[in-house]
Amino acid sequence: MPMDGLTLGFMARELKETLNGGKIEKVNQPEKDMLVLLIHAQGKNHKLLLSAAPSFARAHLTNAAYQNPADAPMFCMLMRKHLQAGRVTGLEQLGGDRVLKITVESKDELGDTAPRELYLELMGRHSNLTLVKDGRIIDAIRHVSGDMSRVRQALPGLPFVPPPVQDKIDPAELTEEALTEKLAALSGPLDKALAASIRGLSPVAAREIAFRATGLHRTELADLNIPALTQVVCAFFRKMPEIARPTAQMGPDGLMADVLPFPYLSLNPDLQKPYPTLSAALDAFYFGRDRRDRMNQKSQSLKRLIKTHLERDEKKLALQEEELTASAKMEEYRIAGELLTAQGYLVPRGAETIELPNFYDPSGGTVEIALDVALTPAQNAQKYFKRYRKARVAQDLANEQKEKTLKEITLLEQALFDLEESETEQDMADVRKALEDGGIVKPASAGAGKGGKKKPKPPKKPESAPLRFEAPDGTEIIVGKNSAQNDRVTGAARGNDTWLHAKDMPGSHVIVKAEHPAPETLGMALRLAAWYSRGKGAAVPVDYTLRKNVKKPGGSPAGFVIYTNQKTVMVSTTEGEIATMKKL
Repeated sequence: MPMDGLTLGFMARELKETLNGGKIEKVNQPEKDMLVLLIHAQGKNHKLLLSAAPSFARAHLTNAAYQNPADAPMFCMLMRKHLQAGRVTGLEQLGGDRVLKITVESKDELGDTAPRELYLELMGRHSNLTLVKDGRIIDAIRHVSGDMSRVRQALPGLPFVPPPVQDKIDPAELTEEALTEKLAALSGPLDKALAASIRGLSPVAAREIAFRATGLHRTELADLNIPALTQVVCAFFRKMPEIARPTAQMGPDGLMADVLPFPYLSLNPDLQKPYPTLSAALDAFYFGRDRRDRMNQKSQSLKRLIKTHLERDEKKLALQEEELTASAKMEEYRIAGELLTAQGYLVPRGAETIELPNFYDPSGGTVEIALDVALTPAQNAQKYFKRYRKARVAQDLANEQKEKTLKEITLLEQALFDLEESETEQDMADVRKALEDGGIVKPASAGAGKGGKKKPKPPKKPESAPLRFEAPDGTEIIVGKNSAQNDRVTGAARGNDTWLHAKDMPGSHVIVKAEHPAPETLGMALRLAAWYSRGKGAAVPVDYTLRKNVKKPGGSPAGFVIYTNQKTVMVSTTEGEIATMKKL
């Protein structure tokens, strides 16, 4: 679920306990809607992640490594000017809603210390991160003009207007009288009434509080004793800080489905896993999802390009198949020519057709041949031989073009798969490089600088790294994430290493650093090869053989190989099993 006000309240308390009084050492902006503050507090360095991403707005400490752009964005430079070397003097949730306020005491150009407020609003597509001084906006990570909103603008120099307050009760000011008054005007299920009365409650949180108050998963407000109910609910909110026990709600597939600030009695306890801190749980929950979402957004233009080329090639292939079908008649032309040459004396003058014995037919049949009445039998024969030669040339050309088209389709399908598996900018660059090498897209040109001089070539980027796993017996398993990595991991493998790949579909090259891997290790590698393929682990045929049986034909595209002496196994696996392997 998105980070609701209830969860943010627990997070605000956790961050205040950890970061209050800390010094901001570094400010980075790895994404356009994300800020990471390195804060030294209580003798340790902590990375505070503040994200205003529409789908993944959140605040928590993180251990994840984020890649920063080569040139810091202007917003980042401004945040460094106002926040770096400042001290965190306050962390609080505003009004029980999805707004976090961080107060930082830092010096200005004259050396005077003054407070700045950093407001993080977790409001879905309206999420924002705004730096304020003396009530005016210094800057916001997402500018909101008057054309975009008549209610609240977020532009440098404008007065900062807090988000409008919902007509609900702030949990910090919750009383039995106030809650009774709210509930008295409502009807329907208790959980929906609580969500409509108290700020910051998501549907899941509201159902949990309703369950704790009544012991029932669903109950109607009309069936309850409201004064007694409000006593229980208010008592629960008063003791809420004491019950903080960060918990991950796991799905049936073994993957994290939600993050809870405390164990929910309304959910299956067998599917709840404790975490040391709420930050650790949120970091584990959001990192992979956020990264996949961002890579998907960044790869959209390249993905469209690949799909466009695929559609063109598929249409081209259909036309080439038609040409091959048409050229299949060339044997009929050859036979007609030879029969006319051998039996032309049987053709009467002016005949439009002739039925001649077909000495190529084992059953001794005949064949009817169309004739041009203006030509002699010999000339008709030469006409058929000419058609035969033309059809044979067309067939050779169509076969050549078809082979070229099939190779390009293979390259494009692999590139599309690689793009969907990309986890970093470098992974995506590998995909584009494979398309450049295959002649699908033009390589980026260095271009010319001033005075006609060529611009210096950019520094060579580091190669992207494949995935590495360790089997229970300690054997290393390497998985290429794209065709470029596939070339590298296969090329670097020893001849007696075990090589695996999903059969007849785009996928990863998998290397097991052993000639005779243990059954458990081989099973793990088979599941990895099945998962990191277009089949995504659903009944995928996986081939495996020794690396020395794998060859790369000269001039073939990246990742393309041929192999022999393979064995094939049908494999199915789940994302939960793969996640478990990553933790081994």
